[in-house]
Amino acid sequence: MPLTNRPACQVREDWGPILESATREVFGMMLGSDLEPVVEPASRPGEVTAVVGLAGELCGAFIVRCTVRAALSMTSAMLGIDEEAVTDQAWDAVGEVCNMTAGNFKAKLGGIGDRCMLSVPTIVSGADYTVRSLADGSATQRDFLFRGERVSVCVEIHM
Repeated sequence: MPLTNRPACQVREDWGPILESATREVFGMMLGSDLEPVVEPASRPGEVTAVVGLAGELCGAFIVRCTVRAALSMTSAMLGIDEEAVTDQAWDAVGEVCNMTAGNFKAKLGGIGDRCMLSVPTIVSGADYTVRSLADGSATQRDFLFRGERVSVCVEIHM
């Protein structure tokens, strides 16, 4: 059965490689950087989190978590400026990376993605917070190193 005709809950098994591909493409094209895979679980959550909501055929959230250092590096790469010159643009850059990666991921899902809309990114930062989007959701996550800093990308879908 083609990917676009299966219910969303059955597609999840295929989403890990799609999520990884979408993330690598955005980081390569927009930030000019390759990502290294990370297999061990994070010892602590990210200090910056961007969330893009999914509505329509897919209902849930697309989440990018990273360290402050990774956020500064993303901004530096995206804007072509020194990290020392980065100010509040770091939060906008992480939001834009989340938005672009969510859009790339959605496009790779074919028909399901065509019937799904994305929200404007929301950014949360700090040292002690939890982001919880869905009580009955199912998540697919991939972790990477971007310039030596951890970046986690996750799609959570309401089942």
